[in-house]
Amino acid sequence: MKEILSGNEAIARGAYEAGVKVACAYPGTPSTEILENTIRYREIDSSWATNEKVALEVGIGASFVGARSLVTMKHVGVNVAADPLFTLSYTGVNGGLVLVCADDPELHSSQNEQDSRNYAKFAKVPMLEPADSQECLEFTKLAYEISEKYDTPVLLRTTTRISHSKSVVNMGERTDLVREAKIEKNAAKFVMLPGNARVRHVVVEDRTVQLSKDGCSMPINRVEMREGKIGVITSGIAYQHVREALPEASVLKLGMVHPLPFDLIREFAAKVEKLYVVEELDPFIEEQVKAIGIPVIGKEIISICGELTPGRVRKAFGLPENAATAVEKLPGRPPNMCPGCPHRGVFYTLNQLKAYVSGDIGCYTLGFMPPLSAMDTCVCMGASIGMATGAVKVLSPEERKKVVAVIGDSTFLHTGINGLMDMVYNKGAATVIILDNRITAMTGRQENPGSGHTLMNDPTNAVDFELLCKAIGVKNVRTINPLDLDECRTVISEEMERPETSVIITDKPCVLIKREGIFKAGAPLQVVEESCTGCRACLKIGCPAIEWVPSSGKKGKAHIDPLLCNGCDVCSQLCKFSAIQEAK
Repeated sequence: MKEILSGNEAIARGAYEAGVKVACAYPGTPSTEILENTIRYREIDSSWATNEKVALEVGIGASFVGARSLVTMKHVGVNVAADPLFTLSYTGVNGGLVLVCADDPELHSSQNEQDSRNYAKFAKVPMLEPADSQECLEFTKLAYEISEKYDTPVLLRTTTRISHSKSVVNMGERTDLVREAKIEKNAAKFVMLPGNARVRHVVVEDRTVQLSKDGCSMPINRVEMREGKIGVITSGIAYQHVREALPEASVLKLGMVHPLPFDLIREFAAKVEKLYVVEELDPFIEEQVKAIGIPVIGKEIISICGELTPGRVRKAFGLPENAATAVEKLPGRPPNMCPGCPHRGVFYTLNQLKAYVSGDIGCYTLGFMPPLSAMDTCVCMGASIGMATGAVKVLSPEERKKVVAVIGDSTFLHTGINGLMDMVYNKGAATVIILDNRITAMTGRQENPGSGHTLMNDPTNAVDFELLCKAIGVKNVRTINPLDLDECRTVISEEMERPETSVIITDKPCVLIKREGIFKAGAPLQVVEESCTGCRACLKIGCPAIEWVPSSGKKGKAHIDPLLCNGCDVCSQLCKFSAIQEAK
């Protein structure tokens, strides 16, 4: 049976066909849709974890008792999961375990451009890299065979273009494994005390050497000889760009990018006059090829930054752009919070109070954009509270009052809670605002332990943030309506004056939540033109529903788009002339 699938959909299908029993993830673009598609297969127990480390640990547990498991995350999530990953390399598996890490060249939705192939080499585990949706399915199934044959977790690396592009996929049937999950104790393999780990380290090194040799005969590493004198070593989406930009070049297409099949590379290099490596981001393949003494051209012509395209590859080789590879330049689309977003009132208030805002990862990161301009730092998931603690340790008492950490509900549960425990424990005097919008909004409205529902849409316990904060020692916890600007200003300014840790929780949901009874839109608003003085105060909240009409009146007037407005009423609170009222 054939279907048109995205790479993420094909990986989910591949996991199903491979007989996977457990799938676990923390959502992160571009990997999120994998778990959103494994729920189509009821044979797989699919769940969101609180963070990537926990997701991998869930997968490890299922593997150790014999089931095949799938764990997915975006590239920066691998940093969070690195601790168990490196030791999992030593223990190996029982049931096959595949970790999908989705990289984001060009930073479409990420805070850095890290290349996850380095993690495969660093952790000494094999990594496969598919080049289209068909390979996403096939490589996922193959990864489980490799995992169990070589007793190792397998990394499956995708990039944004592979994750989200669609192509025709031939689908197969599910393989229901004969074996059942059961407890089989083997402490020498699964308890990594130093004495056991030293033994396993030798196993890991031998495994890497064997995989490099066996990789030379794996069909996923293949040589495509053509008429041209140029030879190109490539993998993943870069392979597709090379085929399009350099149709006459001979190609060594690598499906397994770690460990590299060095004998096959030597054999290919001997057949071509000039050898290149075309790869996105780091010179991962290039450096290893040079290390075995083979001259190769790579980053001298291919940028180390950003996403490749056929046009960029042609340009690197000194070829003119052609119509087939030309990319149409699109107008810029600056990101913005949604109309009625409950975060807007908080950031407006923080701007007015001239707070030093220690920010975090989520929709609310957009609070740094003008006109709100109320975020001063943002590094990684869960870092805002810890960074606030560090700042107040060294600032003067007056400067200390300005420090406010903001963090979303899902991010707080991801790794922010550790920062808050540290702040309380070490008596940090800063204000923390938990922006609880009842959903993991930025990655597409995924459930989390605070939302009250699981990935499988089953009702479950919802974390009570107020009780949780008090349980870890926060004495001052207040809940506010973020759409009420007076309340925001009063409560936030009072807590900023407090010489000890305090937490403010906002209690309005994301406007995009579709679950019935959670978000309720208010009456749409309109601008009464006769009352509008053109003062522009309503523009200070940066709501996309409010547009400026310069040709209206002497100074211009505001206009509210009735199709975008959901009646949050924040803009009317800024209008001193009562020019914004319910639409009639």
